[in-house]
Amino acid sequence: MSINIAVGDESFDEIRQSGLYYVDKTELIYDLVGKTKNKVTLFTRPRRFGKTLNMSMMESFFDINRDSKAVFDGLDIMKHDEFCAEWMNQYPVLFISLKDVDGLDFEKAYGKLRVILADLCKKHTLLIGNDAVDPADKVIFEKLRFNEAGDEDIQNSLKTIMRMMNAVYGKPVILLVDEYDVPLAKASEKNTEQNRYYEQMLDVIKGMLSIALKTNEYLKFAVVTGCLRIAKESIFTGTNNFASYSVLEDRFGKYFGFTQAEVNTLLADTELSDKADIFKSWYDGYVFGNTPVYCPWDVVSYISALLYDRSAKPKNYWRNTSGNGVIRQFVGKFQVSRKFETLMNGGTITEVISDELTYDQIEETEQNLWNILLMTGYLTKADSAATGDAVALKIPNKEIAGIFQDSVAIHFREKLEIPKQEKLMEALWAGDTDTASKLMSELLRKTISYMDYHEDYYHAFLAGIFVGRGYETESNKEKGLGRPDLQLFDQDHDRAMVIEAKKADSKKLMGKECDDALKQIVDNEYAVNLQDEFNEVFCYGIAFFQKSAMIKKL
Repeated sequence: MSINIAVGDESFDEIRQSGLYYVDKTELIYDLVGKTKNKVTLFTRPRRFGKTLNMSMMESFFDINRDSKAVFDGLDIMKHDEFCAEWMNQYPVLFISLKDVDGLDFEKAYGKLRVILADLCKKHTLLIGNDAVDPADKVIFEKLRFNEAGDEDIQNSLKTIMRMMNAVYGKPVILLVDEYDVPLAKASEKNTEQNRYYEQMLDVIKGMLSIALKTNEYLKFAVVTGCLRIAKESIFTGTNNFASYSVLEDRFGKYFGFTQAEVNTLLADTELSDKADIFKSWYDGYVFGNTPVYCPWDVVSYISALLYDRSAKPKNYWRNTSGNGVIRQFVGKFQVSRKFETLMNGGTITEVISDELTYDQIEETEQNLWNILLMTGYLTKADSAATGDAVALKIPNKEIAGIFQDSVAIHFREKLEIPKQEKLMEALWAGDTDTASKLMSELLRKTISYMDYHEDYYHAFLAGIFVGRGYETESNKEKGLGRPDLQLFDQDHDRAMVIEAKKADSKKLMGKECDDALKQIVDNEYAVNLQDEFNEVFCYGIAFFQKSAMIKKL
C-alpha cells in the first residue's frame, strides 16, 4: 500500500517531510492563538493522546528560525491567510519536554533534568555568539550547557534562555513545556516512602515554571501539557490570563485523540474499513468534554500491524505506556469492590470529579483516586452531554477493561487469604468436595467479579489460585478429544488434577452443571493420558453461580 504509518514518531516536521500519514490537527493553532488571549494555557490529557506531536507542530509553526510553509502546505491552518502571515515563523520558540525526568532517588532524577537543560542549551548555542546578549547571561548559559550550573541557575534557566532569545530576536518568546507533571508523578510513585522525593522535585519544578510564567516580560505566551493540573502547590498561582483545559472541558476536545470521522477516513485510506467494528470496541470510548475520541496511539499501532498482516488480532498497546499501579492502589486502600464490579461488568458509577489534584495526596481520599483514573484515561465520561461536578464514569473500551481485569487479578492473587487457599488445595487433593466448595465460595466473596460472571472470569479466578500456590498449570490445552479448562500437575507427589468449570444460570442448576462438566471430562477422555503418567488423577466438575461454587468429583 502507498500509505505510510509511523508508530511513535512525535516530530511534526519528520512526519510531514517523510510523507507519513498525518491526521490534521493544525486548526488547534488558530483556535488557541487566534481565538483566545491566554497568556498561559494548560492542556491535561492521558498519555498517548497526541500532546507531544501537537507541541512539535506548534513549535514548527511559530519558530522564527524555520520556513515551515512546505510542511504545512495543504493543512487546515493554511486556510487562515492573515493569521499565518502574522504568526507563522515570526517568534522565537523555546520547547522543553520533562517526560524523561525520572530516577530512583532525587539526585538521579535531578541529574536527568540537568542533562535535558544542557541539551536545550546546545540546541540554542548560537545565542552566546550574539553581542546583544548580556555577558552575565552567557556565563550562566555556558554553565547550563556544560552541566555545571547551581540550583538557582537551574530554577532560573528557562527565563535566562528566554531573556537571551528576546535580546537576539527583539521579540518575546513562545514557551512550550511538554509533560510538565511527569517529574512529580514519578517522584510520588516510588515503591517505598523512603524512595519518594516529591517535595524536593516539587520545589525544583515550581521554581522553574513560576519564574518562567509569572510576570515574565520576555514571554509572548506559553502552552503547557500534562496529565493533571497540579493544585495547592501554586505552580500556576498568580499567572496572568491562565486557562486550563482538562478532559472535562469540551473546548479543544477534538484536537487530542482521533474523532470518529478521522478514524473512518484513516481506515478508508488504508483499505481497512472492514475492521471498523474492532477498532471501535477496542480503542474508542473516550469522551473529552462532549467530544468522543479514539486513542490515537492504539489506532495507529493496530493499523500498522494490519498493514503487515491483515489477520493480526487487536491487542493492548496502551498497557506498556503507563503504569497501572493506581488501580491496585484503589483496590487495596478503599472499599470499592462493588464499584469495581459495576465498572468491570460494563456499568457506570457516578462520582464528584475535580480537575485539580495533587500527586502527593491522591491516596488520601477515594474521590482523589477516581479523579486520577479519569484524568489518566482508565475511566471516561459515560455521558458526553453531562455537566456538573457529579460525573457518570465508565471503562472506555476492551483494551482498558483488560488492564483492569489483569490488575485486579494480580491484586487478589496476592491478597487472598493464603491459609484458605492452602486449605482449599488440601481439600481438593483429599477429594473432600464439601470442604472445597465452602472454601472456594468464601474466596469468591472476597474477589471482584467481572464480565458479568462469565466463565472466563471463573477460569481466571481458578487459574490465579492454582498458579499462586506454585502448581504447574495448563489452561485450555488440547488433551484427548478436546480442551479441559484447567490441569494441575504435582510432580513431587505423583498426582494431577483435571477441572472443567461451568457457569450456572441459577443456584438450583449448579448440581446439573457439575454433572455436565464431569460428563464432558469422561466423554472427551481428558484424563486418559494422565492416568498413564501419574499415580493419582483427580477429576472435578465445578459449577459457579455469582459468588457461590459447587464441586463434584468423578
